Amino acid sequence: MNEALRAELIAMDEHDQAVRAELAADGSLFEGYHPRMAAVHDANAARLREIIREHGWPTTSLVGHDGAVAAHRIAQHSINHPDLMRACRNLIKAAGDRGEVPREQFAYIDDRIRVFEDLPQLYGTQWRDSVNGTEPYPVDDWNLVNQRRQALGLRPFDEMRPESGERLTPEAVDRKRAEELAWRRRVGWIQ
Repeated sequence: MNEALRAELIAMDEHDQAVRAELAADGSLFEGYHPRMAAVHDANAARLREIIREHGWPTTSLVGHDGAVAAHRIAQHSINHPDLMRACRNLIKAAGDRGEVPREQFAYIDDRIRVFEDLPQLYGTQWRDSVNGTEPYPVDDWNLVNQRRQALGLRPFDEMRPESGERLTPEAVDRKRAEELAWRRRVGWIQ
């Protein structure tokens, strides 16, 4: 195991979580993609690229379970870098198929990418606030979700349902969705 790489990945993830907590505490995290959060994600994405070039995907045998979990979250948060996230999805899928990372990691990154690409998710892992509280982004076929989740080691969908989140006005929903759409176009997730 590469202890130095493990420690670096965990420190990157902890810094991400600390900035997120600070911005959440003052409420500014939830008003669009905060520039400080984006800066952390961009710096972590750049370093993850270097790590992948040098070591390949950070697997459990390379960086331990906690290091692999940190690498996955860093990849999940590399949202300004569609090419990197797509490459990470492929690496995570291959590593999961070989048993080198938890297989459920693929579901989370695949669903997130699909949501950003304006495609329905397959596993029901991505959620958003709506007029009714927290709801999942669209799913392609609700009859297959639990079967897919089980195949990757995830609990049934109904057991994962978060508590009802913020209820937004229809105007706030429209504004947030328009902002997200503009960001996805600007970054290159969609045309």
